[in-house]
Amino acid sequence: MELVQYQIESNGVKLDTSDGIIHIAFCAAGIVRIRYTLDSEFGSKRSLVVVEHQERKDVPWTVTERSGDLELTTDVLTIRVDKSTCAFSYWEASGGLLAKEPSRGGKTLELTDVYRTIFDVSKDSVENNLGADGLRARVEGMNRIFDRRAYHTKLEFEWQPGEALYGLGSHEEGMMNLRGKHQYLYQQNMKAVVPVLLSTRGYGILVDSCSNLSFHDDSFGSYIWTDVDDEMDYYFIYGPEFDRIVAGIRFLTGEAPMLPKWAYGYVQSKERYVSQEELIAIVQEYRERKLPLDCIVLDWQSWEGELWGQKTLDSRRFPDPSGMMRKLHEMNAKLMVSIWPTMRKGGDNHREMSESGFLLGNQATYDPFKEEARRLYWKQADDGLFSHGIDAWWCDCTEPFEADWKGAVKPEPELRMLTNTAESKLYLDPEYINAYSLLHSKGIYEGQRSVTASKRVVNLTRSAFAGQHRYGTITWSGDISANWETLRKQIADGLNFCMTGSPYWTLDIGAFFIHNKPDLWFWNGDFNEGVADLGYRELYVRWFQWGAFLPMFRSHGTDTPREVWRFGEPGEPFYDTLVKYLKLRYRLMPYIYSLAGAVAHQSYTMFRALAFDYREDTRVHNIDDQFMFGPAFLVAPVTTAMYYGPGSCKLHNVSKFRNVYLPAGEWYEYWSDERIEGGKTIEAKADLETLPLYVRAGSIIPVGPDLQFADELPSAPIRLKVYPGKDAEFTLYEDEGDTYNYESGSYSLIEMHWCEAARTLTIGGRNGNFDGMPNEREFLVEIAGKAGQCIVFYRGDAVVVREDQVENAVLFLDSSMGKEDG
Repeated sequence: MELVQYQIESNGVKLDTSDGIIHIAFCAAGIVRIRYTLDSEFGSKRSLVVVEHQERKDVPWTVTERSGDLELTTDVLTIRVDKSTCAFSYWEASGGLLAKEPSRGGKTLELTDVYRTIFDVSKDSVENNLGADGLRARVEGMNRIFDRRAYHTKLEFEWQPGEALYGLGSHEEGMMNLRGKHQYLYQQNMKAVVPVLLSTRGYGILVDSCSNLSFHDDSFGSYIWTDVDDEMDYYFIYGPEFDRIVAGIRFLTGEAPMLPKWAYGYVQSKERYVSQEELIAIVQEYRERKLPLDCIVLDWQSWEGELWGQKTLDSRRFPDPSGMMRKLHEMNAKLMVSIWPTMRKGGDNHREMSESGFLLGNQATYDPFKEEARRLYWKQADDGLFSHGIDAWWCDCTEPFEADWKGAVKPEPELRMLTNTAESKLYLDPEYINAYSLLHSKGIYEGQRSVTASKRVVNLTRSAFAGQHRYGTITWSGDISANWETLRKQIADGLNFCMTGSPYWTLDIGAFFIHNKPDLWFWNGDFNEGVADLGYRELYVRWFQWGAFLPMFRSHGTDTPREVWRFGEPGEPFYDTLVKYLKLRYRLMPYIYSLAGAVAHQSYTMFRALAFDYREDTRVHNIDDQFMFGPAFLVAPVTTAMYYGPGSCKLHNVSKFRNVYLPAGEWYEYWSDERIEGGKTIEAKADLETLPLYVRAGSIIPVGPDLQFADELPSAPIRLKVYPGKDAEFTLYEDEGDTYNYESGSYSLIEMHWCEAARTLTIGGRNGNFDGMPNEREFLVEIAGKAGQCIVFYRGDAVVVREDQVENAVLFLDSSMGKEDG
């Protein structure tokens, strides 16, 4: 491909080449959009991923033509186009190479025929199958007809030595650094796709394609391939730090809204609670035992009989939905309800969808690509559930056309891809088979927001796509199995998902499948005795410890109950350890909710791969079992059995330690305040009661009291624990907790700063306000490694606390009082 000529346009540069046209446009100084087509002009379809085509005319950039290349430059980023091959290379303005295509050029388009399916629905041709993964519907008597021509696209790169790559979403293989790997990107139980890559060289790539994709960095090459697109369309995003890249991704795809404060508390679920009496009794048990809880979950089959997917509750088992919700709310608990996109014939929901022409070809799954269908789906959910006071949605099975969730032998990866994508293409346009969950989530979010601004949208989904986070979603990793290998792999899976700009990821604590069923490849847990198995209890405790440091803290699964008391009683090690981490989660609520504020207002990421904060330390690039939780905590989950194997088989001579890499700098062991020099791997204590947990020197952590639910004590004293060693900053975020008033400025920020040289903590003046805001606040200031505690009565004005005042336990009044009192 040779550059023939170029034209400078108001929003970028158009390149006429010997093999098509390319357009380059800057969306920001560090974000560039690149399109390529063999057609005579570019398409005008609106992106489902990018909130708008973020091409801006006010970004300063220049074009310089030289003998061998064309150079486009902003203040931070330079793109060079080789005139002879149109190979692109990307450079920092300072001259450092970020990424490059092969010298022969890296963009390939291959024409492909696109077909659509015609269904004969005059016959009773729908085949319904009910399996472990829910209802699946297929239609026989189908014809495929030619629809249009499109392209396979292939975008190649030559990655640099020592470069690590991350992203692509949450998959089940536990890949951390994607170098030397390949991955198929299609929606399936245990696959949540986001076509985004981040590089430790300091850039990200967002591919705006909703079709089946694949990533390769192996013997077949280094490239991103898409199956069906009208043109190649992608964004190159310069950081260099990962937080800046993520901010760029959200600039393009939309910001993540605030979740309600309760969503960061504990969510109790299982497959399944069957009546309103059981739901109420479980919450009552939590309250009587004084175990914190914010939400209980009503899983599938809450509908009547065979009416799969009907968005109303069975009147026999849930005779008074509104009364049930009043009772749960009186106990300060929320309810999340599972709803499905697939409906069985016979119910009102199915009939309305069918009569309106809103069902896809299998005559069971609604079509969220139609705005009117999304509105009807929401109306059904509102009338049947939300109007009774339901608090949150569990949009299960948002990849409704998988076809390999059966059989004793797990199919090979390529066969799985072909099988599942072929099934999706029967009912969906091949160009959009990855976007079902995105549009489904859009309908729920916009529907709820259309009827109330006082209750924030919470939507737990099993699949995801780029941009879905803007609709109040949390994605969980699917129906995983209970074994130690899965526990370990899930850490990397979740971290890679959150590196794509989607901040909210979780999993089934303890795994979904506990037992082993040899006739089903996916039902392969190691613990056939469930909670009676001491080996499972140990695994569950380790999963629970890790879950306490995830964006959503949620237990769920089948085969065995999951409530805390199922694992023992007070005084027993498994029970006591679960309670320890359950209470720790709630004490950290001021810290966690402040991180949530940073997610919404500053494009922050709370569940962080080490490369976020230590990108240039090559030793962290392949670490797949540690992470940062916010700016302060380094978490190292235990991922091997130390006490029991399956069948309560006692293990002998197993070390109760695990290796932990501490990056350069000083660290504090959380449980003891022991100060440790980083830049090395240490042997960390990791007995059953101990999750290896470290705090970075230069941290301020706000800690609250013991709570029974997240909003229990909004005015309670907050302990500010300073971990000295370097300057530290933290911003305490507060708002109303469950309205959208924060969007119009109803929230408060209190900035805090520790000065290492002066050994002082400055609690800044409060900025902003909101309804219900405590006008007075009591802060208890502590310094790690020091005895004593200083009490600060805070009334919104800045105050400075010295180290000696903390050590001497001074009662220190804020500056508005104008005095100190020892």
